Amino acid sequence: MSLDPRLTPARPDVAAAHLKGRVEALSFVAGETRRVAVGHAGLRRAPAPSAPLDTEVLFGEEVVVYDELEGWAWGQLKTDGYVGYLPSAALSGELGPGATHRVAAIRTLLFPGPSIKQPPVDALSMGARVSVVDFEDRFAVLDTGAYAVAGHLKPLDAFEADPVAVAERFVGAPYLWGGRTSLGLDCSALVQTALAACGVEAPRDSDMQEAALGTEAPLAEARAGDLMFWKGHVAFVRDRDTLVHANAWAMAVALEPLQSAIERIRRAGDEVTSVRRLG
Repeated sequence: MSLDPRLTPARPDVAAAHLKGRVEALSFVAGETRRVAVGHAGLRRAPAPSAPLDTEVLFGEEVVVYDELEGWAWGQLKTDGYVGYLPSAALSGELGPGATHRVAAIRTLLFPGPSIKQPPVDALSMGARVSVVDFEDRFAVLDTGAYAVAGHLKPLDAFEADPVAVAERFVGAPYLWGGRTSLGLDCSALVQTALAACGVEAPRDSDMQEAALGTEAPLAEARAGDLMFWKGHVAFVRDRDTLVHANAWAMAVALEPLQSAIERIRRAGDEVTSVRRLG
């Protein structure tokens, strides 16, 4: 079976040590685990800012770096296994004590001190991971010294109950191919983010999600919480009549009548490929 290049840290010149004997490369390295130290950064197909954006990494996530050259790190995101290039400056060499909380708001600001009147030093997106070392009034003090609004954080083991409700919080957020934040995200990132908030791990791309998540259900019986798939697209069924999805037609996360969406996408040449029921 061929290895998915999106999830396989292998190039002709270097590959992950655990792939020795499975792929050909000039050298094999163990890699070094680093922590994302900025709000978010692009993970790209090539080491250039103009290269296609495949996905994004979020603050506090861990990346195994296998190679670095001219300001770019090539590695694999531990969250979902995606492989690509990101700026070395986005990574810290210090792993710290480990994450204790995740960002539960669609976006939150970090402040240099315990005051909302101070200029923010960064912004974190839903799913970002932080290490809280103390609480001060309404703030959580992070291991980096920054202050976050405590109400925007949840312990790592505290989950939401309804992924559709989580997805609806992003309505109006711009559509961005490869994006994973409220500044811009794509269809599969919306699904991945909403499910993660509910404690369900999901692959990054819609074809992976269709293969890995839930059990198949008849299209005519689609109900709230189901995932509806087309080739290259996924949406949450919000209720019997409505979808919520990030889509390039609206260029945003939007609510759309279910039957209208099916007909619109059919006119573009694609039929529903499956409905997957979670849980």
